[in-house]
Amino acid sequence: MTKADLIATVAADADIKKAEVEKVLNALTDTIEKALKEGDKITLTGFGTFQCARRAARTGRNPRTGKEINIGACSVPRFKPGNKLKEALK
Repeated sequence: MTKADLIATVAADADIKKAEVEKVLNALTDTIEKALKEGDKITLTGFGTFQCARRAARTGRNPRTGKEINIGACSVPRFKPGNKLKEALK
């Protein structure tokens, strides 16, 4: 499902204009992004938790040449599904 599909589905289910749903969806994703950048954790009870994790620096290997390369440390987003979402997918 694409972002456009999601907007159309939510607009139809909630009987709201697509433009309004798009504004809300953009605000939601921007807010989640800002919170993760600040190191906050976002918990949507029943749905899941978004949080940022730190990945340590490590040594990797170039698959083409076999030469070792250094991969720097970085922050990565993580999502842990909630129980309600897990049950819905069984």
